[in-house]
Amino acid sequence: MSTPLTLTRNDAVAVITINDEPYNRMSLEFIDALEVAIEDIATDDAIRSWVLTGAGDANFSVGMNLKQMPAGRARAGGATALFAQRHRLIARIEQMGKPSVVTLYGYCLGGGLELPLGCHFRLAAETGAQIGLPEMDLGAVPAWGGSARLVRCVGRDHALDLILRAKKISGPEACRIGLVHEVWPLEELKARAIALAEELARQPAQAVRSMLDVLIGSEDKSFEALLAAECKAVADNMDTPDALEGMAAFLEKRPPVFNRAP
Repeated sequence: MSTPLTLTRNDAVAVITINDEPYNRMSLEFIDALEVAIEDIATDDAIRSWVLTGAGDANFSVGMNLKQMPAGRARAGGATALFAQRHRLIARIEQMGKPSVVTLYGYCLGGGLELPLGCHFRLAAETGAQIGLPEMDLGAVPAWGGSARLVRCVGRDHALDLILRAKKISGPEACRIGLVHEVWPLEELKARAIALAEELARQPAQAVRSMLDVLIGSEDKSFEALLAAECKAVADNMDTPDALEGMAAFLEKRPPVFNRAP
């Protein structure tokens, strides 16, 4: 059996690839390996952003390998514990303090959308993508936090339309409703995702972490709490090497170079 994912690195950017062509199913083995890979990225200070994609150009992911459901429930001690692992994993991606970029093309269904909903930037193919949470067609409901994150992302009405009708939408439609940030031709998609991750990696890492802390979950915070979080971020980033570099670059009329080694 081939490895369920690959983890590669180019300078400050890591790339995780689901390795199960052509459908890139999120098997039990993949989820276990992804937890390990995410911790590797989270704890490696040299990595400042990362990309999640699928092997090949056919599909990002059709989601969970449903044939493994009985074995997964037995191994975890029930469905609740099985899905708790996925909730924990997606929350870690959201809250790890390093921006993530995901590519959506071909089938992006079930877990193949729920996992991307935990990523910070979503890029979709201009043509051919089928994006959705079609669990209703199986007599079921999203189980990896998809409904909660989708409603935050696109609002109640679009979430109802997608989930209750088990709709699969295109990349341009997903962009129109705010589900993805950009659309690109399929042949450019992965390169554009890496370019975006490289751009994010050039930003001041501590300031990026601070803003992710402020903005992730901001829907649940009061305005006063958000102001307090921003004030903390200001204090944490005052007079840091990157802040001093940014001001010096501005005064010297040159591009800043952040994240220099001490």
